[in-house]
Amino acid sequence: METVAPYQEIIDVIKANGGDAFKRCFQCGLCDTVCPWNRVRTFSMRKIVREATFGLTDIESEEIWRCTTCGRCPQRCPRDVRQIESGVALRRIATEYQVFPKAVKPVRTASASLIDEGNPLSEARKDRAKWAEGLAVQPFTEGMEILYFPGCYLSYDPRLKKVARATAAVLNRAGVEFGILGTAESCCGESIRKAGDEELFRRLAKENIKTFIDHGVKKILVSSPHCYHTFKNEYPEFRVNFEVIHITQFLDELLREGRLTVTGEYAKKVAYHDPCYLGRHNGVFDEPRAILQRVPGLDLRELADARRDSLCCGGGGGRIWMETQKGERFSELRLEQVLEAGAEVLVTACPYCITMFEDSRLTLDLAERLEVKDITEIIQEIL
Repeated sequence: METVAPYQEIIDVIKANGGDAFKRCFQCGLCDTVCPWNRVRTFSMRKIVREATFGLTDIESEEIWRCTTCGRCPQRCPRDVRQIESGVALRRIATEYQVFPKAVKPVRTASASLIDEGNPLSEARKDRAKWAEGLAVQPFTEGMEILYFPGCYLSYDPRLKKVARATAAVLNRAGVEFGILGTAESCCGESIRKAGDEELFRRLAKENIKTFIDHGVKKILVSSPHCYHTFKNEYPEFRVNFEVIHITQFLDELLREGRLTVTGEYAKKVAYHDPCYLGRHNGVFDEPRAILQRVPGLDLRELADARRDSLCCGGGGGRIWMETQKGERFSELRLEQVLEAGAEVLVTACPYCITMFEDSRLTLDLAERLEVKDITEIIQEIL
């Protein structure tokens, strides 16, 4: 039997997320034409909006959980329906009722781990700084130039620890005075908020904000576009403003100012993938390309669906924790585009993107034909 959220509750959600956002929709369907889901299966954001308008949303359906919050539909919407905010609000109702379809149940596991250990990966908080063992990385103290906030995946995931270590090596080479919070660092909360758990997001945000203030943090360097977006655009909701910079912005700055000099050569054909939360959501397109264009020998190839039209990897909106069956993964389409561009290396600047691409690289048996790299790893390799 379908679980339909009460009509008045849907109306309350609408009011809390931009007034009559759903009701502004006149069903033009532009959202569906640009949604990456419709390149792998049938999906209709237009239908979800239509049902919500009349309070008929089925909160047991997996459909309200499919949106990766990539930002393509708000970009094209002529009526400012605010699909992301409105869709997340529907997930909040499902979370309140504790209604999770089978494919969404891993979100509950992630939530429990976030509460207990401050990360969604069921890893121990005490191990959060182990990635830095053997490196010249110090605990952050007041007065340091930068707090480096690697985030959950770079702190725990075996593949992504390499990115954190490469970042530390580059920062040390450039003479940057930086430190980390280690066990005092908690998840930024971006993905669990998009997955509908607003209460847990606010708890994590308040923990981090208190830690930043107590340590005298002024400038935060991040590797994840999701951390970047949250610290820059969502933490100000708590009346705080920290200077936030993504690693691609900082690397570009270091190279332009001569604080960092590349000496080696990277003679490979490289394609750059724009992460949704770095590019489309925050307008950072030029800096990553400027970095790669400075690398001797590197042959930069543009992909189809680049910059503002970049194809989502599929990991946003909490989907990083959910299983997507083979043949329905956007990352598989992206790897096909990389091969069509004649590239040997796919470079990006987001841990979610790397995770999704590495999985699809193995699934499609492309391990011998294609490498997946974070942009920092390339710079570290040629210093």
